[in-house]
Amino acid sequence: MSLLAGIRVLDFGRFIAGPYCAALLGDLGADVIRIERVQGGEDRYLPPVADTGDGGIYLQMNRNKRCLTLDLMHDEGRRIVRELVAGADVVVANLPPATLLQLGLDYPTLSGLNPRIVLATVSAYGPGGPYSERPGFDAVGQAMSGAMYLSGQPDAPVRAVVPYVDVSTAQALAMGTLAALWSRERSGHGQHVEGSLLRSALVMGNALLIEQALKAPDRVPQGNRGFTAAPSDLFRASDGWLVVAAIGQPMFERWCALVGQPALVHDPRFADDEQRGNHSRDISALMADWCATRRRGLQNSPDASTSTARVLTAIDALSTGLPWARVLRALAKKYFALPLWIMSRIVPTMTARIISPTYHCMNPAGRLPETAAKALLLNIVVLPAGRSCKSTKPCDYGGQSAERGKNPVMRP
Repeated sequence: MSLLAGIRVLDFGRFIAGPYCAALLGDLGADVIRIERVQGGEDRYLPPVADTGDGGIYLQMNRNKRCLTLDLMHDEGRRIVRELVAGADVVVANLPPATLLQLGLDYPTLSGLNPRIVLATVSAYGPGGPYSERPGFDAVGQAMSGAMYLSGQPDAPVRAVVPYVDVSTAQALAMGTLAALWSRERSGHGQHVEGSLLRSALVMGNALLIEQALKAPDRVPQGNRGFTAAPSDLFRASDGWLVVAAIGQPMFERWCALVGQPALVHDPRFADDEQRGNHSRDISALMADWCATRRRGLQNSPDASTSTARVLTAIDALSTGLPWARVLRALAKKYFALPLWIMSRIVPTMTARIISPTYHCMNPAGRLPETAAKALLLNIVVLPAGRSCKSTKPCDYGGQSAERGKNPVMRP
């Protein structure tokens, strides 16, 4: 039996932080129901990759979920949410506090309906403070934590293209939700778990922020060169770029032997990681010259006991990490459903793999029911992931349908 079998999650999240938290709970066996507006959430279509227009972000963040569309501004939609909350264990929402209150998704309201409910929320800046009501995406955390500045070039900051703030926030929120569920087993009561993008970004940059607070080195951006060790930089080889990092004395000594500079071990400028970081420009220049005439086979050399990897394009990353990726791309052009089911098994879903026969990621993200707005208020349909309903009559997929006046998906 899966870890979270019997746990029902209502996912009101959008884009990444909220939906990915719910997806992680679904990976562990929870029954997750994504609730979105009647015409489909704005996060469904970024960037469009499917014949339905569904986007890559949506497909990744909404696996293992069933889909329910509701107008939360309509009285009937609110009534249905209240019924769902009464039989749920977790509500996930990444919305500003005022919006939660307006929709009746704030913790006092939810706990009044179900004292055992766990509410997991994400906002850009966290509760309290002058920015608490402001919306924000991943880049807000990168910008206000100092990471965007320190990751940049001397004349301009640089934004990471991957949403690491969103993803790390979702992972922390999922862990907090698991802790709240465990606590509930002892206390009998739910609680409110809060996450924020800025808080996650600050945690990511804690080492540099603590250093600034205590020692005030006033670091300035220096491109790809690391601050606290060397070599720690990107280098151009004859056939492309690679990243090299040598941290700690044993690894530095192995690097010195690799580049034919054993005397550097005794150079006082490079006595330890801190000194090597302070003189990283000199080490990077030496390594750049050494790499310029060589191919990127460095990471496969038995003498190259440093942290080294090729810098890959997105196409290379797919081809290298997933042996079936080329076949999947060919199949996707003609058979949309097949790659979804296969990809749900071979594309990495959780950052930590659970070695257990009870853990599995089974279902791709669900498609939007094609019913009209008025019909949805009369016939509330919960669809298994990957299925769609074209009828205005209640659909029946394994007994998971519901008519007006009946409680949808309350049966296990």
